[in-house]
Amino acid sequence: MNDMVAVRVEGLTRTYATDGQRVVALAGVDAEFARGTFTAVMGPSGSGKSTLLQTAAGLDRPTGGRVWVGDTELSQLSETRLTELRRDRIGFVFQAFNLIGALTVEENILLPSRLSGVRPDRQWVASVVERVGLTQRLSHRPAQLSGGQQQRVAIARALSVRPDVVFADEPTGALDTETAGEVLALLRSMVDEFGQTVVMVTHDPVAASYADRVLVLADGRIVRDLPQLGAEKIAELLVTR
Repeated sequence: MNDMVAVRVEGLTRTYATDGQRVVALAGVDAEFARGTFTAVMGPSGSGKSTLLQTAAGLDRPTGGRVWVGDTELSQLSETRLTELRRDRIGFVFQAFNLIGALTVEENILLPSRLSGVRPDRQWVASVVERVGLTQRLSHRPAQLSGGQQQRVAIARALSVRPDVVFADEPTGALDTETAGEVLALLRSMVDEFGQTVVMVTHDPVAASYADRVLVLADGRIVRDLPQLGAEKIAELLVTR
């Protein structure tokens, strides 16, 4: 595996049985996500974009094909090892934040390290906390924070273990336009300043405009693999696919 590639999928397929019908969510997807890049995955509802994220992140087993995170091939892993890989080498940011209300901001951020039983890199965590603007909020609980601040906690938690890649599924879907822009700028800065790899599912051309690259899916296949063209051009391409 190329050391410059954070995640690779090869011949990825995923089918489901719904009401006796076979539904093809992914129909043979090949893609690489280079280290230190920001990729937006787009497409209409049912195109397979969330399924691609879930299978690439090890949250769902593909029907066929293979997934590598770094040099580790996921299909060879037991459920226990797969859980450990997700905890130690993959960060997740979701629309719903998924914070634990009984824990403080600091405890939520350090949760992955606590679950894996490893001592967190306090210097690294402090730099992440400072960058996401939470230094004065570490003793607060999620209910005391705005939606944007909660998403910042989720981003800091995802980055706390220095993962190979951060997968973000509609991370701004629950935020207002101004706050969404702040969160997207933060994800962009994590790529530029920390060399992080981000793969983000979004339906929003403005959100996609923060990425280096845009993958467009339709009917379970990649139909466009584009460099950054700007929000207006991305929107036009989605309409004229």
